[in-house]
Amino acid sequence: MESKETKINQSKGVDYMSTVTAQKWGNSLGIRIPKEAADRIGIDQGSEMEINVSRSESTITLKPKKSRKEYKLEELLAQITPENRHKEIDFGIEGRELM
Repeated sequence: MESKETKINQSKGVDYMSTVTAQKWGNSLGIRIPKEAADRIGIDQGSEMEINVSRSESTITLKPKKSRKEYKLEELLAQITPENRHKEIDFGIEGRELM
């Protein structure tokens, strides 16, 4: 039988719920993220997380920080084609660049 709390969380769109305890870690507090929760959002050791604190709602939200793709110059240059290359733009002369 589902508890009242489970039904409330499901109505809020919560797929997983667990209770964790904050513990001292140096000058900070730390919590452990249960494996099931980490697996559900695709994080593992070393994942960068974004933390959002809402004082008005007394909530802390964690979400994985999206990593930016590292591009190599060769990869970018390989994507240039005659169709996607723009024409030369003449900005005119400003100042004494040609002297």
